[in-house]
Amino acid sequence: MLGSDFQGEQLDKATGMLKAMAHPIRISILHFLKNGEKMTVTQIHERLGIEQSTTSHHLGILKDKGVLCSKRDGKNTFYYLKHIVLGQIIDCMKSCACED
Repeated sequence: MLGSDFQGEQLDKATGMLKAMAHPIRISILHFLKNGEKMTVTQIHERLGIEQSTTSHHLGILKDKGVLCSKRDGKNTFYYLKHIVLGQIIDCMKSCACED
């Protein structure tokens, strides 16, 4: 049984965040942003080598589920982790995936 400190809406939100993160492209995006980095759609799509529209789609999912935030600066919109601690999940997944 779940403890009373992590249930209901909070549990649903956490589940949605993890589901949104569970995609190779999105994990790559989160890896780029994990140390407090802020990047534009253009910077991310060039680094990934995929279409800008595809990048925007994945950023939208991450933002919608509360994983990312964005801030407009002139003509550019910069994306960054909503909670810097999410970078630890990316580090953990990388470490676990490298085990034999």
